Formats: sequence, C-alpha cells, structure tokens
Amino acid sequence: LRELRHAAGSHYRDSPAYRHVLAAFRAHRVTSEKLCRAQQELHFQAATYLCLLRSVRQHEALHREYHGKGERSPEEVAGLVGFRLPQQPGGKG
Repeated sequence: LRELRHAAGSHYRDSPAYRHVLAAFRAHRVTSEKLCRAQQELHFQAATYLCLLRSVRQHEALHREYHGKGERSPEEVAGLVGFRLPQQPGGKG
C-alpha cells in the first residue's frame, strides 16, 4: 500500500488497485477452516505486486534522469564531458 501511495499520490484509496488489494486480503483471511496455502499464495502475489510497483517507480526516475533531451550543440556536449572547445583567432569561436 505504501508503493500505491507513491504511485497514486494522496488519493490512492480511490484507486481500483487499492480496492483490489484490500478485497484480496479480506478474502484470504486465515480461519480454522482454510488451509494456509491460500494465505501464502496471497503473500507471494503481494510481494510480486510490490516488486512491480517499486520497479516501475525506479524505472520512471531513471528515465527522467537519463532520457535524451534532443540534439545538443557541440559546446554543450563538450561541457558535459569536461572539455572546452578551442577559441579561434579573431574571436570567431
């Protein structure tokens, strides 16, 4: 649910994913009549969904940081790698 809060913001409780997770956990409550396998399966599904949400959030952060912003000028590219372009005599460059 914490990852859903990150993904959907403050209105995460209105999302269908939140309602689905709550309904699944309520449906798989442990009683004396149920086998524990259902609860273990639900925890596995929850862990898998958590991994998915966390991975999507990290992917978006990496994409924002490293995604190309179009073509850059030679001066800008030289500055990115720590170089300066040579100056031409007469102030032309």
